[in-house]
Amino acid sequence: MIDVRAVRADFPILERKVDGKQLVYLDSGATSQKPRQVIEAVARFYQEHNANVHRGLYQLAAAATDLYEGARAKVARFIGAAPEEVVFTHGTTEALNLVAYSLGEARVKGGDEIVVTVMEHHANLIPWQVLARRKGAKLVPVGITPEGELDLAELADRVTGRAKVVAVTHVSNVLGTINPIPEIAELAHRVGAVLVVDAAQSVPHLPVDVRELGADLVAFSGHKMLGPTGIGVLWGRRELLEELPPFLTGGEMIREVWLERATWNEVPYKFEAGTPPIAQAIGLGVAVDYLSSLGMEEVRRHDLRLAARALEGLLARDYVSVYGPPAPEARGGVVAFNLRGVHPHDVATLLDQEGIAIRAGHHCAQPLHRLLDIPASCRASFYLYNTQEEVDAFLAALDRVWKVLG
Repeated sequence: MIDVRAVRADFPILERKVDGKQLVYLDSGATSQKPRQVIEAVARFYQEHNANVHRGLYQLAAAATDLYEGARAKVARFIGAAPEEVVFTHGTTEALNLVAYSLGEARVKGGDEIVVTVMEHHANLIPWQVLARRKGAKLVPVGITPEGELDLAELADRVTGRAKVVAVTHVSNVLGTINPIPEIAELAHRVGAVLVVDAAQSVPHLPVDVRELGADLVAFSGHKMLGPTGIGVLWGRRELLEELPPFLTGGEMIREVWLERATWNEVPYKFEAGTPPIAQAIGLGVAVDYLSSLGMEEVRRHDLRLAARALEGLLARDYVSVYGPPAPEARGGVVAFNLRGVHPHDVATLLDQEGIAIRAGHHCAQPLHRLLDIPASCRASFYLYNTQEEVDAFLAALDRVWKVLG
C-alpha cells in the first residue's frame, strides 16, 4: 500500500493554501503535480549538464546525451518496450499528429476508412478528420453503451476490410472507461488495420505493457505522470516505425543530405527533428523512477480506492448525475458528474473558493458531451498523492455548493 503521507511530502505544491484553505488538487487528469525529485533533476541538468545531444564531441555533450538516452531506456523498460521503439515528442497531441500524418502517407488512400470512437479526446479525433479530408478517406465513428462503455458490437461491425486505421483511447478522460485494447487489437488486425492507442490517461495510472496491449502505436504524455510539460512518448512496433515517413524534417533526423535529396536516420531518431526536449526527457525518466519505486499495481489500487469512494458518495446524492461505468473497477481514477440544474463552471468556482481544484468544461471531448446531451461536465481526477480525507472534503463541499446553487 502506498504511504500517502510520505508521498505527499515529496510534492511542494501540496503545501500551498488557496484563499487560506489547504489545496485539494483533484485535476490530475489535466496535469499531475511534480515531486521535488523531478523538479530538482530538471534544474540540475541546466545547472550541471546543459548541452545539446548527439552532436558535440566534448564531455559535457556526451554527458547530456547519456542522460537523454538513459531516460529513453527508462521509459522503454516502464512500458515493456525496446529503446529504439520509443520516440520522444512534445506530448500526446504531437505524437498522434505524427502518427496520423505518417500513416496517411504510407497506408491510407481515397475510399479507405478510419475508425474512431465518440469518447475520443480531440487530440485523437481531429488529426484523423484532417487525414480523411486530405486523402479522401472516410471517418467511421463508434458509439458507447448506456453504461458509458465502448459499444464493442458496433465496433466489430464498423471494422471492415476497408478500415486502415482504428484509433481509440485506452482510458476515457471523461467517462473513465477502460477500453479492452487487446480485444480491439484482434478486431483491427483481423482486417489488416493499424491500431493507434491514446494512452495519456492509462500509462500514468495502470500497469501498461505495450506487447500485452497488442496495439501498433501508443502515445502518452510526461506531464500527466509526474513529469515535466513539453515531453511525450510515441511507442511503435519497430517494423512499422521503419516503414513510416517522418513527420517533421530538419536536423538530427537525417543521415545524409544533398542539395536535392536526403536520406533518413534510423528509428527513433528519424522522428526527432531538431533539438529535442532534453531536460524534459530527463525529468520524465526521474518520474518513471518514482512511479516504478511505488509500483504501478499499487498506484492503480490507490486510484481505485479513491475513485470508488468518490463514486459511492456521488451516486448517493440525488442531486448529482454521474457519467460513465457504475463499477469502479471498469474505470480509471476519473469521475465526471453534474449537479442537477447547475452549470459546471459555477460548481468549480465555488469549490475553488474552498481550496478544491476540479475541472469543468467539455474536457476536449465535445462529441461525447453532445451524445450525453450536456454542454459540459465537472470532473474530479485522482492520483497517488490524494487521500480519502480529500475525497470526503470534496463531497462535503459539494453539499455546500448544492445548498447555495441548487
